[in-house]
Order: sequence, then C-alpha cells, then structure tokens
Amino acid sequence: MNNRSDNALIMFFNGIAVVVAYGMLGLSLWLSPDVPLATKGYWGIGILLLTLALVNFVKYRFDDRLSEDRIQRLEEARNERLLSEYVSDKDL
Repeated sequence: MNNRSDNALIMFFNGIAVVVAYGMLGLSLWLSPDVPLATKGYWGIGILLLTLALVNFVKYRFDDRLSEDRIQRLEEARNERLLSEYVSDKDL
C-alpha cells in the first residue's frame, strides 16, 4: 500500500471513532435522568466548542509546520544555487 491510501484508511478509522464517541456521549447525556435539559444543552455546547478549538489548534500547528518546511526548502535551494555558482566561478 502506498502512503496516500494508508493515510486515507487511518483518517477513515479516526472519523468512525469520532462519530462513535460523539454518539455514545450524546446517548449518555440523553439518557441521564438526574441532569436537567438546560445542563445537558450547556454540556453539549461546551463539547462542540472544545471540538472546534481542537480542530483549529491542529490546523494551525499543521500550517506552521508546512510553513517551516517551505522556508527550509527555500533556504536549501538558495544554498545549492550559491554553491553551484561558487563552483562554476572557481572553474573559470
């Protein structure tokens, strides 16, 4: 298997796990007899906002890592160009 299909499989598995976790959490909140409906809604909103915050956190970390990789590749290309110019100038 190549890397792309492995990533797709892992993402699919994680997506199923998230759906199951939310389903179980929702079911436990719904079936909880001692918790009033307003409190259940408050907990639900908190879980939703926590999920959004975690998604944003992961996205920004991923973007930061991509930016660092891009800068590193640009620096490597610049260094390679400088070395090739130095070698070609030295041959003259």
